Amino acid sequence: MENKKGKLIVFEGPDGSGQSTQAELLKKYLEEKGFQIILTKEPTRESPASQKISAILNHKTKATPEELQKLFIEDREHHVEKLILPALVESRIIICDRYFFSNFAFGAIDCALDWLISLNQNFPIPDLTLILDVSPEVCLERITSRGRPVQFFENLEKLGKVMENYKKVAPMFSNVYLVNGERPIETIHQEILEIVKKVLE
Repeated sequence: MENKKGKLIVFEGPDGSGQSTQAELLKKYLEEKGFQIILTKEPTRESPASQKISAILNHKTKATPEELQKLFIEDREHHVEKLILPALVESRIIICDRYFFSNFAFGAIDCALDWLISLNQNFPIPDLTLILDVSPEVCLERITSRGRPVQFFENLEKLGKVMENYKKVAPMFSNVYLVNGERPIETIHQEILEIVKKVLE
């Protein structure tokens, strides 16, 4: 697992799928192996667009589906320019918790998938994308157990559509893996490590 050049590894899944947990576990593992890791997340908290996204997702303000998706693009432009591209040039490994696949999976509930793909065509394509496959029922159970207010996409119908959209777009790109996210955390982590090792060889 020699780090020969920068890599972009992305974790995806519906809300409550556990992608953030697995991103953290991979970061810890790779750092223990001596890799320089940047763990980041979308939407970010740094761009002007990210503040507007937060307000919409938390029901504090409203926007059309197209307006919301364009805000995600603005946030990603800032993220790629300020963090992802410089880190790749420095041969760092970036682990990103959500990326443009989230646009496709969440956005395609109300927007045309072809339009969403066209909006993202100039962004770097990940070296590896791991999509955690979890049923909407399990996702919702995990979300409600957190004890925080439910966000815009967090209901059974939307969670189900999000997972369907992930499965629809996965074959359109290379190096995309669907991982069963309903197993014990450590079991999922071990499967992910086997996939990641192939990418970093």
